[in-house]
Amino acid sequence: MYKIYINECVLVLTKSFENGLKSYNTLPLKDFNFQQFYNQVKLQTEPSIYVLENSDYKNVFQNIKISVKIIKAAGGIVSNEENKCLFIFRKGKWDLPKGKIDAGEKTKFAAVREVQEECGITVTSTGKKACKTYHVYEMGGKVVLKKTTWYKMTAVNQPNLIPQLEEDITEAKWISPSDFKVVNDNTYPLIKEVLKGIEE
Repeated sequence: MYKIYINECVLVLTKSFENGLKSYNTLPLKDFNFQQFYNQVKLQTEPSIYVLENSDYKNVFQNIKISVKIIKAAGGIVSNEENKCLFIFRKGKWDLPKGKIDAGEKTKFAAVREVQEECGITVTSTGKKACKTYHVYEMGGKVVLKKTTWYKMTAVNQPNLIPQLEEDITEAKWISPSDFKVVNDNTYPLIKEVLKGIEE
């Protein structure tokens, strides 16, 4: 299964989709054009799920990748000694620290670097890869698919956080899992998906 996030919407590519009682929209593979689909949903303000169910979903995903510009990024799901999680507040929403991988840079190294730069801390240990996410946006008039690889990390004895203002980050904060509602009420569907992995 692949999930591609477009602002408040998510496109699910899968062989077989089971989603409980949640409502969703099915898409036919015939004549599916990702650029057209993106233009149709990019301005939607209500969360929506679109499902393209087909045994050849992996090939559909490859065709989408060919049709857009790819950017690779990395980020961190960072915990401290109190089991609180590190969040940033950027452009009016809660987010997790992440950023673009530089040319020739290792993915895990980039994840640590971005966390440290965006929050002004020192990561004390880096764990396993947690997940990968995909989201689509426009940059310079081109449609971009950003693939972000997330790593679990720890940063102990780091109470003083320094948000990277030049990256539009106005706050960095340790938040307890019991208080994740404040994040879920004002974040992106993609981040909610990542948080599910933290809470499980």
